[in-house]
Amino acid sequence: MSQKTALLTLSVAATAALSANTFITLAGATAAAGALAHAVATTDGEAGDLVPADVLGTSTVTAEAAIATGAALQVGAAGGATPQVAGGICVAYALEDAAVGELLEVLLVQGGNVGA
Repeated sequence: MSQKTALLTLSVAATAALSANTFITLAGATAAAGALAHAVATTDGEAGDLVPADVLGTSTVTAEAAIATGAALQVGAAGGATPQVAGGICVAYALEDAAVGELLEVLLVQGGNVGA
């Protein structure tokens, strides 16, 4: 279905090229794999652009692996979503199933939890 209900969307100044539907930091960069993310970029952007980014609520993210509804998610290698593994920080929960390359709706998690 890939809808979204963002409760808070902020403008983030990009410090590098950003891709829509990927996890980013408030510093304006794509979040590192397994690391903390603060938001999801909703559009593409180049360094210096103000990019709208969903911070609270639900958003749509590109799946980098097969994902099942309810799965805890972490940032993947390209800034998309992958199932959380040991040591990875949970940044969202899947609200629908998705195959690699598909968009899926996720419930954003602020603060993250490290996988055991």
